[in-house]
Amino acid sequence: MSKWKFLLGDVDLNKDLILLLSVGGLFTLATALSSTFVNVYLWKQSNNYLPIASYQFSIAFFQALTFVIAGRLAKTIDRVVILRAGISFLAIFYIVVLLFETNTLLATILIGAILGIGNGCYYLAFNLLTFEVTEPETRQFFNGFLGLINSFSGMLGPFIAGAIISSMIGNKGYHFVFLAAVILFICAVVLSCFLVRRELDSEFNIKRVIQERKLNDNWRRVTYANFFQGIREGIFMFVISIYIFLSTGSEFALGKYGLITSLISFITYYIVTRIIKENFRMKAIFIGGFLLFCSVFVIAFKVSFPLLIIYGAIISLAYPIILVPYLSLTYDIIGKSYKAREYRVEYIVIREVYLNSGRMFSIAVFIVCTSLFQPEQFIPLLMCLFGAGHFLVYFVMRKLEYKHA
Repeated sequence: MSKWKFLLGDVDLNKDLILLLSVGGLFTLATALSSTFVNVYLWKQSNNYLPIASYQFSIAFFQALTFVIAGRLAKTIDRVVILRAGISFLAIFYIVVLLFETNTLLATILIGAILGIGNGCYYLAFNLLTFEVTEPETRQFFNGFLGLINSFSGMLGPFIAGAIISSMIGNKGYHFVFLAAVILFICAVVLSCFLVRRELDSEFNIKRVIQERKLNDNWRRVTYANFFQGIREGIFMFVISIYIFLSTGSEFALGKYGLITSLISFITYYIVTRIIKENFRMKAIFIGGFLLFCSVFVIAFKVSFPLLIIYGAIISLAYPIILVPYLSLTYDIIGKSYKAREYRVEYIVIREVYLNSGRMFSIAVFIVCTSLFQPEQFIPLLMCLFGAGHFLVYFVMRKLEYKHA
């Protein structure tokens, strides 16, 4: 036990917390194996940014819509059931990609819808269970340790997948990797059966939580922060993977990129989880956001694989620094908001709607601009503009009126 406390810190672990981390780990490993390569898979079929951007917009739109629907369902059925439904839809997504052609714009929008529904159900349930399973004293550990798992999966997943895809002829490697993701999602569904059922609530009062933005300045700032977070994530989620493939012509290079960046992130998450205390949260958000903004200029106007590695190293340091305190602070603000226990579902829903609205906004601007202008000329400007998203999070949240415990 003393060795575990040395590694993890003085944290009281319980069965549900460990199970939720395990489900999150399987989900992350399946996603790390496959999701990055879907963008390249679609690019190889079209050699055009429009289908990929439309696919990403469809994901964000249906994810936001599903959050609202799943949020209402979470008040009448067990949220663990919603978690299983989300993982099942994610498995279906990869089965559809394996069995059907995805080389038309309509097909990419439809598969994006399936993935968005799966993500919406999964993240709604997972975020809600995170809020319920953790306490303020275990929340930062949970977010940090989940980041460690994500980073470890990010090291193994893309590297192994890239090696498999590069070693097989045609699309056989993609089919193998996507099938492996389906198996991991099924394992996550089975493991979720051991989570304790959660009590149900009586009403879905999303209007009251929207109104809370006018009455609670802290909550309003959190929603704006999530929007700014989303505007960066919207285009960077797919542009970087395409840049790596175009720079090298190799899926294995994408795997090596994931291995290097996730190793750095893995180490950083461990350090950040142990050393960042409540009174340093806002400074950490500033440092992380500033580094993320600066990283954009490494690749905005000249792209090469070495520069992409430098970019990846910077963001791998920055994301743990900003996300661990930022996510913990977000959940703490929700926990102190009006009727947080009764309306926790609604708070999670609104938070995710703002996050995905930011993603949709930046992707929509990307689609319009790259349709009217040469993508190679306009993408650097969009990256510089939307790359400031996480940095703006600090300026929105720095005036939070939050008392440390």
